[in-house]
Amino acid sequence: MNDEIILASASPFRREMLERAGLSFRAEAAAIDERAVEEPVAAAGAAPDDIALVLAEAKALDVGTRHPGCWIIGTDQTLSIGDEILHKPADMEEARRRLLALSGRTHDLNSAVVLVHDGETVWRHVSVASLTMRKLTPQFIGRHLARTGSAVLPSVGAYQIEGEGIQLFENIEGDLFTIMGLPLLPLLAELRNRGLIDA
Repeated sequence: MNDEIILASASPFRREMLERAGLSFRAEAAAIDERAVEEPVAAAGAAPDDIALVLAEAKALDVGTRHPGCWIIGTDQTLSIGDEILHKPADMEEARRRLLALSGRTHDLNSAVVLVHDGETVWRHVSVASLTMRKLTPQFIGRHLARTGSAVLPSVGAYQIEGEGIQLFENIEGDLFTIMGLPLLPLLAELRNRGLIDA
């Protein structure tokens, strides 16, 4: 059996999480149009956590077509307020509007992870973290974004919780791995169950 593990992601944060956990793997970004995958599923009324799963699976299946026999980890994360899904801000002005929209409200980060082998999804998992932002003034948001700069743009919420972004919140329910976009503990448990990492 081929025990090679491939992370179907270009995210440096997800790669770093797996490296710190001691996994031997390589990373390869999927070549899919995420919005094209998401739109019909969302139009059919799928919940935000289900959309995250569909996207994670699409990424893993795409990478898996190029690496038969390998174990492919697919991941994705959606940010939702109720049934509304938000996407990564395109620029700093959109980041400012995103923080204004999230100010004083609770949003969910739905982090999905799947494991694909030989074209088949053999395992799926979603973890959800609920984050409540404190009420932010427009002036504070401006100063915050001036300090953090474009580093917030890869984040769908326009914040980096592992950095100064933690100051935006008054309550968080969920683990840091889920917030960072990879439910690490369930994934490690599944890899151990399949004999892919040392148990």
